[in-house]
Amino acid sequence: MIFEPEYECMPRAELAQLQLERLQATLTRVARNVPLYRARFEAAGIDPDEFRSLDDVKRLPFTTKADIRDNYPYGLFAVPLREVVRLQASSGTTGKPTVVGYTKNDVKRWARMAARLLAAGGVTKDDLVQVALTYGLFTGGFGFHYGAETLGASVIPASSGGTKRQIMIMQDYRTTVLICTPSYALNLADTMDEMGVNANSLSLRWGLFGAESWSEGMRQEIESRLKLTATDNYGISEVMGPGVAGECLEKNGLHVNEDHFLLEVVHPASGEAVAPGEVGELVLTSLTKEAFPVIRFRTGDLTRLLPGVCPCGRTLARIGRLLGRTDDMLIIRGVNVFPSQVEAILTEVEGVQPHYLIVVDRGPDHLDTATVQVEADPRLFVDDRVGAQEEIIRRLQKRLSSELGVSFAVKLVEPKSLTRSEGKARRVVDKRSI
Repeated sequence: MIFEPEYECMPRAELAQLQLERLQATLTRVARNVPLYRARFEAAGIDPDEFRSLDDVKRLPFTTKADIRDNYPYGLFAVPLREVVRLQASSGTTGKPTVVGYTKNDVKRWARMAARLLAAGGVTKDDLVQVALTYGLFTGGFGFHYGAETLGASVIPASSGGTKRQIMIMQDYRTTVLICTPSYALNLADTMDEMGVNANSLSLRWGLFGAESWSEGMRQEIESRLKLTATDNYGISEVMGPGVAGECLEKNGLHVNEDHFLLEVVHPASGEAVAPGEVGELVLTSLTKEAFPVIRFRTGDLTRLLPGVCPCGRTLARIGRLLGRTDDMLIIRGVNVFPSQVEAILTEVEGVQPHYLIVVDRGPDHLDTATVQVEADPRLFVDDRVGAQEEIIRRLQKRLSSELGVSFAVKLVEPKSLTRSEGKARRVVDKRSI
C-alpha cells in the first residue's frame, strides 16, 4: 500500500517545482524569524527571493549540531513559543541536548510521514503495532505511535525495556508489527529462546527497525529468528524524527520523503556534492517544518544516493542503508573502519552471534590495537571444543584483516556476557582517548 500516492508517486518534474516553492517559503521564513540564519544570509549576500533553482541551495551555509547546541534551547525556533505544541530533544550524551519544537501542523505532517513508512513496510489498518521504543523526549516512540494511529492501525505503546513483558504482550495481544532498534530485536529473540517461546507461535508479520546502523546479515538473522519481514527506517531528531526515510518491501534503499526534505550527499571533509552511488554525508533541508526548520543540516550519517527507479512505484529518491556516522568512524593505523563493516563479517561466520564490542587501544609500541569481543555459540565453551574456538578465531581474524585492511584480535565470549541495550547498542570502546 502507498499511503499518499499523490506525493510518493509524483512525477519528478512536478516534485522539483513543489520543492522549489517550499524551499523559497522556508528561506523567507527563517531569514525573517531566525537570527542565526538572517546573519548568515546577510554575511553571504544571500537573498531568499532570488532563488530560482534547487541548485542554488549549494550557496547556502551548512547547519551543524553545534549550531543547534549553541542556540539552546529556543534560539533557532522560527515561531513564537506560544505556537509550539510539542518539544522533543536528543539524548544529549555528548553535551547539551538539541531541543526541537513542533507546531500543530508539524505534528500532523510528522504523523503522516511516519504513516508512509509504516505502509511501505507492509503495515495496514488491520495490524496491531507494538512500539518498543522509548517514549519521552526521544522522538522515536511518539513518531511511530502517531504514524500508526494515522494509518488506522491499533497501537500498543509498550515503550522500551521490560523484555519478558514485551514478549508476553506479543503473545497475549497477538502483535503483528514490532517497532524497535535492531539490536533490541535480537535481544528479544535471545530472551524468547531462554523462555522457550517459539517465534512461530506469535502473530508477528512485519518489523520496522532503525535508530542505529545494521547490516544485511543482521536483518537476515532477525527475520529468521522472529519470523517477520524486517525493513530499515531513518529519522533524526534535529530534522523531524521517524518519517524522514524508509524502505519499502523491495528492501532496496530507503525512500526519502522529498516533498518535505531536500536531500544532498556531500563529501564529509570538503562539503562538495558526491556523485550518485558514492558514499558521503547526508545533508537535509526541511521544506515544510514550521517551528524548527533547518537549512542544509549536516546529519553526520553516511550513505549514498541510489540510481534508478524502484519497482514499488514510488518516485521518491532512495538512499542506501546507513553505513554509520562520521563520528563513529575508527581510524586504526591509518585505516578507516566502521562498526557496521565488522558486523557484516561477523554475521557471515557460523558459530558467533551479532553481539559484539570493538575495543581500540594503544600497545606498548604506541601503535593502535583493535580487539573484537564477540559472543559465541555456548557449545564452543565445552572443554573439548578448544580447537573449534581456535578455528573460528583464525577465520574471523583472516576475514577482518583481508576485507578491512587492518589486523584485529578476536576474543570469543560467552552468550549474554556483553551488555544489552534497550535502545541504541554501544559497539565501540576507544581507550586511546581515555
